[in-house]
Amino acid sequence: MQHLNADTVHLLLDYPGLVDALRYAHRNATMPQSRVQVLSDTGNEDNKFVSLVAWASGDVIAVKLVGVFPDNSSLPVPEPSVQGLVTLISGKTGAPLMTCDGSALTFRKTAADSALAVDLLARKDAEVLVVIGAGGLAPHVIEAHTSVRPSISRVMIWNRNPQKATDLAARLKHLPADISAVENLNEALAQADIVSCVTMATEPIVKGALLKSGCHVDLIGAYMPEMREADDDVAKRAGRIFVDTQNGCEGSGDVAEPLSRGLITREQIVADLFDLCQGKHSGRASDGEITMFKNVGGGHLDLFTARHLLSQSGAIIR
Repeated sequence: MQHLNADTVHLLLDYPGLVDALRYAHRNATMPQSRVQVLSDTGNEDNKFVSLVAWASGDVIAVKLVGVFPDNSSLPVPEPSVQGLVTLISGKTGAPLMTCDGSALTFRKTAADSALAVDLLARKDAEVLVVIGAGGLAPHVIEAHTSVRPSISRVMIWNRNPQKATDLAARLKHLPADISAVENLNEALAQADIVSCVTMATEPIVKGALLKSGCHVDLIGAYMPEMREADDDVAKRAGRIFVDTQNGCEGSGDVAEPLSRGLITREQIVADLFDLCQGKHSGRASDGEITMFKNVGGGHLDLFTARHLLSQSGAIIR
């Protein structure tokens, strides 16, 4: 059995290849059985420990153990806010096949998940990407989204701490798009063809009234019911909501709260990535439609990603 460190994971999981692998998995596989458990630190409710297990019968089992500690960046010696380990196990014999850095796989999986949705739902001629948040996941989202939409010529980054946005923009100058930090989020939202929100927000940041027609809204944070990244106007203007998985999508505040108040119905959650990749739903109805996508995540995505990683490493699934 091999262990792949973070550098190796990032090297092997290039975004064009990973997005295509996720597309293939959603098109040809059924949803693996999965289970997730989230524990909160009794001394600090912001700290979470998440365990996810997914089993594709006769294929592989993926187990992810990950800690989410938002204050890690403020430690005397800063650490990533998301850290953990992923183990891939044979679904035929139970033999361990691979372990890898959980933080690196999670960053890559999450960004590629949303990038696949961008490729399926965003306008083909999208030029302006607005990214809200400048944490560890943000650079991966920018790289992944620009890989599936090479038409993106401008990326604007907004963060509550403007210096973090400036620093991130400087680190990404190697990408072909014009990347800059912005301080006026409202002005940026009004120009966006794609908005990607990568935050730990508990109050809405994306204002639907500001979005121009045809915008694609990609919501990656808000993984708990009490968290929100988009206001009610986003859901109202979109009318229809797309998710990566129908399973557990009500656990996100961006879906749960509009549902609970009757602003949307369950029937308005019209398709997930399985439906879109298998051609069961056509996705965007027109160039003028605002599309709202909620990145819910799940152990099945860790399984798809880890299986692709194993194949890229040259190992053979027993």
